[in-house]
Amino acid sequence: MGGVRSPRGGWLVWASLALALGGCADLQTKEPEVTGSRVFVANESSNTVTVVDGDTFQVVATVEARNHATHDLAVSRDGRWLFATNLASGRVSVVNTVSLETVASIATGDRAHVVTLTNDNRQAWVANIGDNTISIVDTTTFRILGTIGVGQGPTGLTFSRDGRFAYVSNQGDKTVEVIDTASHRVLKAIPVGTNPHFLVLGPDGRIWGTNTGGTDIYVIDPATQDKIASINVGPGPQQIAFGFKGLQGPNAYVTVAGLNRVVVVSADPKNLRILEQIDVGQRPNGISGNREGTRLFVVHEISNDLKVIDTGSSSVLATVPVGRKPIRVVFHGN
Repeated sequence: MGGVRSPRGGWLVWASLALALGGCADLQTKEPEVTGSRVFVANESSNTVTVVDGDTFQVVATVEARNHATHDLAVSRDGRWLFATNLASGRVSVVNTVSLETVASIATGDRAHVVTLTNDNRQAWVANIGDNTISIVDTTTFRILGTIGVGQGPTGLTFSRDGRFAYVSNQGDKTVEVIDTASHRVLKAIPVGTNPHFLVLGPDGRIWGTNTGGTDIYVIDPATQDKIASINVGPGPQQIAFGFKGLQGPNAYVTVAGLNRVVVVSADPKNLRILEQIDVGQRPNGISGNREGTRLFVVHEISNDLKVIDTGSSSVLATVPVGRKPIRVVFHGN
């Protein structure tokens, strides 16, 4: 099997499709447009990605990651490429969403945990827990461009609305670090709480995070680079998505593993309060919403399924079996 030596000394290992680096750009321009809505689920114990139709809620395909412990996902803006981290392999799998197969595997670092695309989609940033680094991957050539040293145990990663800053949560340090995306310098470490994990850009431009080792979620204001609010939602909060209940919203929907519920919180940092709680499956983790904020997709580590929630009625519209120990879910489409 061929490979291309990366700047860090790793290898880009190509799958059976054997894409040449020079052909990546051609493939991106020649392939047909991705139409319709898709829901992608990372199954950690199955080493797969389940692909679900976002309108009919039917399973379209199960893609082998060709790595181990598939954990986190990021989909390109045009929907043609899916990047999946693999904890045990320390690699990122690249999935062609048209052919529905893994076409590349990129070595990024020990325990590759989360992957997030820059606002222009030109780079994928990957947090490596075991190395305490962020690897930067070119999304056209699939090459490692460089690494950034961060705090102990980086687990969460997102970008500011203007793309000037990256935010990295570090479990060991109990902080969120702010990185200048132009210079790659760490500007500040913000104390946030016990075992900080998932980070997401909120609809108002603020950064929202969960403390999975505690009971709270928190909000960071990029204008001041400070934590400005927090609220207890229950034991083991995991991930956050945003949606509307009729005209009410946006609201933050938080998967709380210790309650087997999605806890709904008003998304106003000046007035955080719990609005309701929705019973879901066993140990909910990943959550993602459609663009309108009317549908939520929640995956459960124990019951091994995906539930589709209507935010207007807070009812479960469908339950879809997926792989073993689904961790992350992302929605792409209309």
